[in-house]
Amino acid sequence: MKFKINILIFFFLLIGASLNGQNQDRPNVLFIIVDDLNDYVGSLNGHKLTKTPNIDKLSSSAINFKNAHTNVPVCQPSRNSLFTGILPHRSKDFGWTPHFKQAILKDQPTFIELFKENGYSTYGTGKLLHVNNREYWTEWGIHERYNYGPHASNKTKDGIDGHPSVPDPFRSINVVDGSFSPLDNQPTYYDSSGKKILAGWRYNKKEEFKYVSDLIRDSMPDEQHANWIVNKIKELENTKPSKPFFLGVGFVKPHTPLYAPKKYFDMFPLEGILLPEIKNGDIDDTHYKDVYPPSEMGLSYYNKLMLSFPESEGLKKFLRAYLACIAFMDDQVGKVLNALENSKFSENTIVVFTSDHGWQMGQKEYLYKNSPWEESTRIPMIIKTPQKQLGEVQEPVSLIDIYPTLIDLCKLQKTNSESNLEIDGNTLYPLLKKPNSKSWAGSEGALTLLGVGINKPIDGLAINKNKAAPWHIEIIKDLDNSYIKKQNYTIRTRDFRYILYKDGSEELYDHRDDPKEWNNLSSLKKYRKLKEKLRKQLIDKLNA
Repeated sequence: MKFKINILIFFFLLIGASLNGQNQDRPNVLFIIVDDLNDYVGSLNGHKLTKTPNIDKLSSSAINFKNAHTNVPVCQPSRNSLFTGILPHRSKDFGWTPHFKQAILKDQPTFIELFKENGYSTYGTGKLLHVNNREYWTEWGIHERYNYGPHASNKTKDGIDGHPSVPDPFRSINVVDGSFSPLDNQPTYYDSSGKKILAGWRYNKKEEFKYVSDLIRDSMPDEQHANWIVNKIKELENTKPSKPFFLGVGFVKPHTPLYAPKKYFDMFPLEGILLPEIKNGDIDDTHYKDVYPPSEMGLSYYNKLMLSFPESEGLKKFLRAYLACIAFMDDQVGKVLNALENSKFSENTIVVFTSDHGWQMGQKEYLYKNSPWEESTRIPMIIKTPQKQLGEVQEPVSLIDIYPTLIDLCKLQKTNSESNLEIDGNTLYPLLKKPNSKSWAGSEGALTLLGVGINKPIDGLAINKNKAAPWHIEIIKDLDNSYIKKQNYTIRTRDFRYILYKDGSEELYDHRDDPKEWNNLSSLKKYRKLKEKLRKQLIDKLNA
């Protein structure tokens, strides 16, 4: 009798496993990356007004890395590094070359390829890799690459200027970075005689974006990507896949142009907008302006915004649009997370949420990404595992740590690629198990590079003889690659940020009592030993 009962139990267990349709030893992965999102999420307290309930809900049920940073604070090289697992100073990838054409990265497998070669089905949509390769995917979604639209259009000069409600000179930056407006503010233009031109919105020069009202309109690209992922999760449930899956979705917002439906702007009335704390003259003790020309995007964008509006009005309007786009993006994230949570995959899926880099909102007279300071390098990074680990991590981590972490979590085996490169970074697995740890393999700091070839800084500044100390000349001797010598670097530890510019100048900030990085301590004698220690940590990373 007992034997028969055991047979029945085995039979029902077998049926249950069959109905579930997946090997529980191999977790699924939902990977979400957003564009240009700094620490303006509720769990990071970057701005008091930000509204990110869906991201915050994820954070409360996961491990929240509160000291996470980008390795390059600009889109393409950041994503190239993230997905290939190679730090930019090793690959010499400082600019805008697609990863599969870059001399060193072209043979380096992305972690998407690694999942596919380890038996995963890979599904993706939106802006993931800066330039996509469809061969990586079992199935690709809405757009081949990404779409920053809709764009303001006058139908006679498409793609030249930004939204007509934005005054010059800021509007003339370009159709992407010089634009912010709610969608109900439809573009209206006038010709030289004062005649009104029927304008409107467009996805691009050829495709019209239909808009009647916020309720009667075409879907924005991020909405399309969210809906595609939601439908894919439902489809996978119905087909009962036998293989685990990797789902990737890239949301563009809050990347410029800062357009969103009116309801998101209404969440942030202009009269209630709180500007970030900005110290007058904060740029004075920094050296970025000495290494990069005034025409560099961040410096130039800030100056043009100030010239376009009276006093702080421009920065308030820009910030309002940024917050609106974050709230819009959070709703799209919520659609995807809710679909997963309500599916049978919820108990066996790893969720990773992050951003490619941050955004500087006027601090140090800078409005853009690609700066060496906290607002530009700090990003959200949240990892939820089936084991339901909870907690906050204060140790410094960076995007380069995601690749080895996914290898550990999903038990991925290395492939027989033509690349002989060992991936960089350190697995976050120990911090997932013990988030309050004060030491792990990456505790020496998170490295960020600002490269030549990104924003074309002044040539010939390898060493400024008036600023370079003897230690810098010795470091230059140690770094045998001329490309490495010409870059600017910053390292962020638990308590400090140290910046080394290519001309030898330095900045040092103590985050224990200066979280806004207002006071550059590098010239003070009392910090000499600390500065030498941080400099060594930075150089050790470059020479590793």
